[in-house]
Amino acid sequence: MLDDSRTSETLLAVNNIEVIYNHVILVLKGVSLSVPKGGITALLGGNGAGKTTTLKAVSNLLHSERGEVTKGSITYRGEPVAASSPSDLVKRGVIQVMEGRHCFEHLTVEENLMTGAYTRSDGHAAINADLEMVYTYFPRLKERRKSQAGYTSGGEQQMCAIGRALMSRPETILLDEPSMGLAPQLVEEIFTIVKNLNEKEGVSFLLAEQNTNVALRFAHYGYILESGRVVMDGPAAELRENPDVKEFYLGVSDEGRKSFRNVRSYRRRKRWLS
Repeated sequence: MLDDSRTSETLLAVNNIEVIYNHVILVLKGVSLSVPKGGITALLGGNGAGKTTTLKAVSNLLHSERGEVTKGSITYRGEPVAASSPSDLVKRGVIQVMEGRHCFEHLTVEENLMTGAYTRSDGHAAINADLEMVYTYFPRLKERRKSQAGYTSGGEQQMCAIGRALMSRPETILLDEPSMGLAPQLVEEIFTIVKNLNEKEGVSFLLAEQNTNVALRFAHYGYILESGRVVMDGPAAELRENPDVKEFYLGVSDEGRKSFRNVRSYRRRKRWLS
């Protein structure tokens, strides 16, 4: 079981932000969260809750989708990030792994990994050493390193996307829906690697995930989003045992497992949001 204690140093602070798309559609409404140094922080909620929008607000990828942060602030190591480009943030140690495993399909796995080092200026020896580090965590990528990425499996493409992010020497990775479309065994493998990267390499994670069950087993702290608002947060161990979370998100109640359709009652939702 993971230690749920959090370090005192805050790397990323999101303070009461609102996000609007196309100047009219309010997607995030007063979202606040923090990511401590050395922590795995989970951003949980169903499809459309605002998880991806929150990550893109941090990494400044909203503008490509006609979105903008209209209120609140986002800081990294105490410095505002609003004026930083995504590439500037990568140089500062913050990188996002997009939902959907966006690999360059026509490039080999190794060529994909090497594109992650484009902002670095510390020489070939250091970059090659990190490539070997990536292969240590993802031995399957080493086996497939000469294969065209578009012909690898979904799990291998997810590993490639995370490995490419690691090649930038990140301090914090924003990881969007790493379990999407993967078999349970592969999901467990990916999250175990995330845990090892956190514990052995000191990489901090903010991960957006619909699979609440697996996320709360590996994270230290969690925030639950509903309709663009944070409705609950706390140490992962406490959220796992919270009756509302168990019934509403994990499909388990005192009477045993229930279907999601049966437990998703508006009366309970109203109690959460009150």
